[in-house]
Amino acid sequence: MKIGIYGLGRFGSFYTALLRDHFEIKVYSRNPKRETPAGVQRVSEDELLLQPVIILCVAISAMKEVLQRIGPRLAPGNLVMDTCSVKALPVEWMEQALPESVQILGTHPMFGPDSALGGVKDLPIILCPARIEKQSLDIWSSFFTGLGLKVMVMDAHNHDREAATTQGITHYLGRVLAELKLADSEIATLGYRKLLDIIEQTCNDSWQLFFDLQLYNPYTKEVRTSLSRSLKYIDNKLDTAVRR
Repeated sequence: MKIGIYGLGRFGSFYTALLRDHFEIKVYSRNPKRETPAGVQRVSEDELLLQPVIILCVAISAMKEVLQRIGPRLAPGNLVMDTCSVKALPVEWMEQALPESVQILGTHPMFGPDSALGGVKDLPIILCPARIEKQSLDIWSSFFTGLGLKVMVMDAHNHDREAATTQGITHYLGRVLAELKLADSEIATLGYRKLLDIIEQTCNDSWQLFFDLQLYNPYTKEVRTSLSRSLKYIDNKLDTAVRR
């Protein structure tokens, strides 16, 4: 099967390397300085859009502009997948910008270059069917399962509600902890070292990804507000505690 991967940022390059042994892959990046992964062909945007399956690996904040530009040039029957870490808005944008004749599958590979260092077995990928034939959905679900991934199909808004906690709060706390300039110590506990791991994992990603996770998921602000209340609650408990 021929597929096109649009975007060669950190995740796009990683995803290309993950999939290149299974497909004939053509890639496109608007940035000419991006390195082309081995084993794939770099092509123009026009040629990439001729591929029957197109996987968008672009920042959430760039999605609307990319969709508006490529939509009129897609062929009937094309399948377009996104890989954004939030789902409700990107799926809505794809439905609005892409022709009715184009199939749409929202996806969120819940892993990346850091979390997949040991392989992708048992790592989760979320599929949010938007406008797709059952046969196509089954093909891709089976493929991802064959890679060893844990495939889950869910509604885009349900995804974002859960991701606001499982992903949004993790990245938020990672940035907060990084601002504390925490360092390893000879007397560090296992729990403390796990906090350092969170910093390393989340802060390897760009600030743009962090902003996109927080600003384009409609449910993350509520989670951040709850976190702020919880911190104040614990501070108040300390203020009223009796030192023995």
